[in-house]
Amino acid sequence: MTHYKQPVSVLVVIYTADLDVLLLERADHPGYWQSVTGSREGNEPRLATAIREVGEETGLDARLYPLTDWQLQNSYEIYPHWRHRYPPGVTQNIEHVFGLQLPGRTAITIAPREHLNFQWLPYREAAEKVFSPSNKAAILKLA
Repeated sequence: MTHYKQPVSVLVVIYTADLDVLLLERADHPGYWQSVTGSREGNEPRLATAIREVGEETGLDARLYPLTDWQLQNSYEIYPHWRHRYPPGVTQNIEHVFGLQLPGRTAITIAPREHLNFQWLPYREAAEKVFSPSNKAAILKLA
């Protein structure tokens, strides 16, 4: 049985009090930088998805820091090269935006199957580096 992703996801902008933002480089698309993202599994609440994805992608326990649901959602077209991951005919995703504030730049442990590298950048530079328009807009909300 094929396991499809749900077209409901979270975007978690991880940032510091100084507005430095953590970016991750996708393993399946080198040069594509992003914040933590991931699809809901089963019927888990959005907050649980955010906590799980932060843990899987960075090794951080998001429950130890201020994690805020920004009450912002984006609907966007799923890139054609990633549609095979979703049920047939699904072309739109609903993304829920969260922010996770850390006290400062923190070492993380990336998931090697998902990411090649990470970097911390001042928020304006981070906003320019991400490939996703909704990710850019979320980072710019830090101002």
